[in-house]
Amino acid sequence: MKNKVLLTSAVTGAGETTGISKYVPVTPKEIAESAIESAKAGATVAHIHARDPKTGGISHDVEQYREIMDRIRDSEVDVIVNITAGGGGDFIPNLDTPAAGGTGTFIQTPDERHYPVGELLPEMCTLDCGSVNFGDMVYMSPTEWLRKQAALIQQSGVKPELECFDTGHLRFAKQLINEGLIDGDPMFQFCLGIPWGAEADAETIMYFKNRLPENAHWSAFGIGRMQLPIAMQSAMLGGNVRVGLEDNLYLSKGVPASNEQLVDKAVTMLQSNGIEPMTPQEARLFYKLRDPLGGTKK
Repeated sequence: MKNKVLLTSAVTGAGETTGISKYVPVTPKEIAESAIESAKAGATVAHIHARDPKTGGISHDVEQYREIMDRIRDSEVDVIVNITAGGGGDFIPNLDTPAAGGTGTFIQTPDERHYPVGELLPEMCTLDCGSVNFGDMVYMSPTEWLRKQAALIQQSGVKPELECFDTGHLRFAKQLINEGLIDGDPMFQFCLGIPWGAEADAETIMYFKNRLPENAHWSAFGIGRMQLPIAMQSAMLGGNVRVGLEDNLYLSKGVPASNEQLVDKAVTMLQSNGIEPMTPQEARLFYKLRDPLGGTKK
């Protein structure tokens, strides 16, 4: 759609950010409300992780996801739901237990990672297309596991967003497409600036963009202070946009943000350049996404 973009609000993520900002939502009610407020501010999509209401840490409990989705769907505000399918990949290196990993290691099988997606059937989900050094831990997604997970997503009718944290991830994502494991026009997300993945700059965006399949759609996000600059660069280069507290906690230097404030700032920035966010229904039709009332848009 000319001069329109898919605008995603990544509302909470799985990082240890709840002690840094009071605006990071934790409970299913808070996460759903933040997604709803993001949609009111102009977001097309809410990207959802669940958190443990008691600890604030990551949760893989399908019932947490179910409550979040039910609250969003029961509201009068429309927004596309994109559930993470990248949980359970954390490997913490430890020389004392090199094969098993250290405290905090948590690895899920492809079936376990897919379970909330297959059970709840959102319009979209993420698929992290490879392993990466993620700060001091290793995020693990072996290729055969990804093939299994891609097949499960394909069978569910949910649209995968192919997340690429480094250049090899793009190569493997294209391999999944070549093997027939991704239906329709593929959707890519360039995940930039994460230690130690691809850099958050225009050159990296162009590197990824120039190697996409001809029928691909794409988005890019940067973390921290690079969130809004990458959002703008992505939109100006023909891509979609992602902001939100999963990737950045601040509206400006030293000023904590809420998700809706980040979305509002992104909308204002886009509109000043003649670009508007898609409505959820426009995006469902354009990208042929599952209808939340049942079925898939044709």
